[in-house]
Amino acid sequence: MTELVTFGETMLRLSPPRGERLETTSDLAVQAGGAESNVAVGAARLGTDVCWLSKLPDSPLGRRIVNELQSHGVQPGIAWTDPDASRLGTYYLEHGGSPRGTNVIYDRADAAITTVKPDELPTNAVEKAEWFHTTGITPALSEAAAETTTALLQRAGDAGTTRSFDLNYRSKLWDPQTARAAYEDLFEHIDTLFVPRRDARKVLDREGDAVEIAHGLATEFAFDTVVVTRGLEGAVALHDGSMYEQDVFEADTFDAIGTGDAFVGGFIAERLRGGDLPAALRWGSATAALKRTTDGDLAVTTRAEVRSVIDGESGINR
Repeated sequence: MTELVTFGETMLRLSPPRGERLETTSDLAVQAGGAESNVAVGAARLGTDVCWLSKLPDSPLGRRIVNELQSHGVQPGIAWTDPDASRLGTYYLEHGGSPRGTNVIYDRADAAITTVKPDELPTNAVEKAEWFHTTGITPALSEAAAETTTALLQRAGDAGTTRSFDLNYRSKLWDPQTARAAYEDLFEHIDTLFVPRRDARKVLDREGDAVEIAHGLATEFAFDTVVVTRGLEGAVALHDGSMYEQDVFEADTFDAIGTGDAFVGGFIAERLRGGDLPAALRWGSATAALKRTTDGDLAVTTRAEVRSVIDGESGINR
């Protein structure tokens, strides 16, 4: 039986070599990137049986996405569509240090996912899974994507599947007021909420520190678990009235994109293995640390590597 099902858009990420600009480079690295598939890969690499649901054009680019995710152990559940009627979204990532910073340019309008409907997807996978995960990016893509997100969360709930949601606010997709209304409409269908502290403050208009934010959200919306991430300050989680805290593991940062998704993937994978909240936080944090050491969106790691981070081992593998 599939343990984890995720749903959302995956794009092709196009990146020039470090130190080069998009307007002058002659080379672009091509990789898959999308919040929900990032989580799927992170969990699959740690031994979880994972299915990722989405809609893609039946084209070389759509198949490129599927092939890459399959190579990491993710089973795709795809609604294929005519490539003449839709397209695959892409995004361009130009790495830059201070003072320039990193720049992200999206080209995702009219992507296949924007027309997705529940009955196009293998929703029986959701109903049979132990856990269903999606993010706040997907309902921002279109009305159809928002309706499908709600429908899948409802079907998961009806089947007794644990449901998680990462707020994952994107200012290039919608404004905070519109996003908050959409998120709060979904909250009744969510068991575990992941929310960056900055998004809780900016989008949900929450005040106080991470602990206060977690208590406030759990009280108002009756979540089973609230995980508030705090960047380099680590994360806190509230579950069954108890609060748990986890520091970050030290890591060199080659590419920070996908770090939050790696955290979620590690957290869910450990919960599905029967780990308690403190263990899930440790696995999430260690997976996120390892992700920062690799280029691309995906946490390409192993259980042994994550365990070594948790155990405090480091150095050269001999």
